[in-house]
Amino acid sequence: MPRTTRTGPAKSPELDHPTTLALLATMWRIRCFEERVARLSRSLLVHGLIHLSIGGEGVAAAVCRQLRDDDAVYSGHRAHGHALAKGAPMDRVMSELMGRSDGLCRGLGGSMHLVDREHGLLGATGVVGGNLPLAAGDALAAKLRGTDQVTVVFFGDGAVQGGYFHETVNLAALWELPLIFVCENNGFAEFTPRAAHTKVERVCDVVAPYDFERRTVDGSDVPALWSAFGEYLARARAADGSGRGGGRGPYLLECLTHRLRGHYEGDPQAYREALAEADWARLDPLARLQTDARRRGWLGEDEVRSIEEAARAEVEAAVRFARASPPAEPDATAGLVYARVGTQS
Repeated sequence: MPRTTRTGPAKSPELDHPTTLALLATMWRIRCFEERVARLSRSLLVHGLIHLSIGGEGVAAAVCRQLRDDDAVYSGHRAHGHALAKGAPMDRVMSELMGRSDGLCRGLGGSMHLVDREHGLLGATGVVGGNLPLAAGDALAAKLRGTDQVTVVFFGDGAVQGGYFHETVNLAALWELPLIFVCENNGFAEFTPRAAHTKVERVCDVVAPYDFERRTVDGSDVPALWSAFGEYLARARAADGSGRGGGRGPYLLECLTHRLRGHYEGDPQAYREALAEADWARLDPLARLQTDARRRGWLGEDEVRSIEEAARAEVEAAVRFARASPPAEPDATAGLVYARVGTQS
């Protein structure tokens, strides 16, 4: 059951017909993109460690589609869905993963280091929890500027065991930053189940001493995700008592998700049992939202096919774009390191 500490005047937004279809389109784009990336990785056309979020598309879509371009998002090593949902062009994301010069970071960052300043994706990182203090700094800057910008940081439950998590949470609570912590809790810190490294089952309980609003939701329930995050977003964006922008925070949304794939592509997954097809149907956020949309009369089989086909066509176009892009130039790294050498006049 969802939990929270305090209540306030903000009303939870409800999904309507157009928004539901937009969310389904976003989720299908992420699902098809990552399925294609998995195949490209096996063909050695996508390089480096690849971490897929299949099963967690609902969190990325429900959170990022409510944000503006000037709202900042910080992600971790499983960032493809966050990037696409935040508005990063699919062809440039694909090019980055394939090490091509038209990638978001000129092909030099790869899967775990996606950045798209234009759309507010200010960094993904392979350092577990390394994005947390950066996000707090961004939120502090927005508060000092007096704007109504909000910062969101995504992380897994494994990052909660790091000291920087508690340091960040402490300062965010102390300074009442417009920061929303979104924990994608899939029950595993890489290959280790949560019960093997902590006695605290829920991340919401970990932050209880810091006394700010937090809630645990089913990460496969997109309407619940949309509503819970929307409520926190409205509060974080609201004007404070001075009449300036920048509402109070922080907030924590813990999303219980299921990672269908292994920790990385090629992971033998010896540490967990295979998921039964019936269980996956229950946990799949895409299937659940489509079922709900059909029940409401918002979606027919033809529309489902149309949304999926459009997503797969966009993915193939992105692959063609990436293949046509020249490989990243090794010498580009030297030009992207800035230093001034010489004596002062």
